[in-house]
Amino acid sequence: MSAISRLARSMWHQMEPIHAVLYFSPEAFEEAAALGYDVESRWPSYFAYRTAPLGTAGTRLATAAYYSFSPSMIAEHFATIWDTATPRQVLAARLTAVDRTYRALLGDRVAGPEVTEAAELARRAAESVTVAARPFAAANLDLPWPEEPHLALWHAATVLREHRGDGHLAALLTADLDPCESLVSFAAIGAAPVANFAGRGWSEQEWAAAQERLIARGLVDASGQATERGRALRDQVERMTDELAAEPWRALGEERAQRLVQLAGPFLGAVFGAGLLPMTSTLGIATVKVPD
Repeated sequence: MSAISRLARSMWHQMEPIHAVLYFSPEAFEEAAALGYDVESRWPSYFAYRTAPLGTAGTRLATAAYYSFSPSMIAEHFATIWDTATPRQVLAARLTAVDRTYRALLGDRVAGPEVTEAAELARRAAESVTVAARPFAAANLDLPWPEEPHLALWHAATVLREHRGDGHLAALLTADLDPCESLVSFAAIGAAPVANFAGRGWSEQEWAAAQERLIARGLVDASGQATERGRALRDQVERMTDELAAEPWRALGEERAQRLVQLAGPFLGAVFGAGLLPMTSTLGIATVKVPD
């Protein structure tokens, strides 16, 4: 793995949690409920908050953008998602949710020269990305930048997260892993328990069929564990994802990237300290290691 790819992976571990609070904090669920979304499950608010930059996305666009979610699950949620609230209303609510979340976590520390500097560095990285074939990143970059530094930091983290995610889908396609296979192969290397992927909406029959396809390719064994070839393919996916995510960190440079890590440390520490994020996620942060 190249130095810039290592930096890209390291910065993902640092910046992803700063973005992800939107999908887990009590304040975010309260704002979604105020719009009329069902918050018994996290998925209605997740889909609304994350998709709103794309406008009134329909089922096909959402299926394409989310890739690893079952099309039937997408269809169920997107049948009425914009009847509940408009994308404009959702975008306003998500900024309010992030503002409330970070004020609850950090209090007066959301203001100050360190946060302003962190926001400036993160924005510089985010605005350096090329948006070709990066619909989620592009849609978020088209939004106005929040004026308050802690919200600008969150917005930059969102652009960077989506830029990486868009590239990850390209890596999965290159590896010839279809949506369900992408999850089965990820579970097969022990990234997360199979049960954790149930939220993506695939039936047991669909999961089993995907596993059989991977068995036929020699990527998974009969017990559902990755073979040597299967692990090598997932390593390829992770390496390509890191390479495709390197652009903003190459532009920012390692010294300024490490300065951003230092400045954003209180945000990261507050998120983990509050226990907002699940201990075992399907993202693979802190679990997926890519060999050199």
